[in-house]
Amino acid sequence: MRVYLPATIAMLRDLESSGEFRARSGTAFALTPALREAYVSGSDEELEYAALLDAARASLRLIAAEEKGEPRRVVVSADVEGVTLRPDLDAPVVRIGGPIPLKAVAAIHVDAPEAAEAVSAAAAVIDAADLGDPDAEFTLGDAEDHELAWYAPQELPFLLELL
Repeated sequence: MRVYLPATIAMLRDLESSGEFRARSGTAFALTPALREAYVSGSDEELEYAALLDAARASLRLIAAEEKGEPRRVVVSADVEGVTLRPDLDAPVVRIGGPIPLKAVAAIHVDAPEAAEAVSAAAAVIDAADLGDPDAEFTLGDAEDHELAWYAPQELPFLLELL
């Protein structure tokens, strides 16, 4: 199953050095039956993109938790087996059983540098946005207006060198 793992730049550095990706709390997002039911229509590609966007939003929480984190959303896409569906948490949420080897990574999605200011502001208000604060939702929308750039796994060393 293709999963979308929320991450940070620091987590990408760990992936490069260890050769494994360790998801926080084993949390990932995927095109699950519950996600498919939540949408009236949409192709698999559109629904997988929705799962990726949920992972990007979760990346904001990780950024907010890091003391000196780099304000760029990161999502690691990987093909894994043995995921556990968690519709009790949210429609696209799944749990993975352990570290994911670099060879299972399909792609890395990262904000461009020009998104940093909007991402930093969104990370600061992500909880308020979830609670319905309209100003926080607007700030979150500014960050989500930025598209994530796509990188192949073999580009990871070059990506990190550019940061």
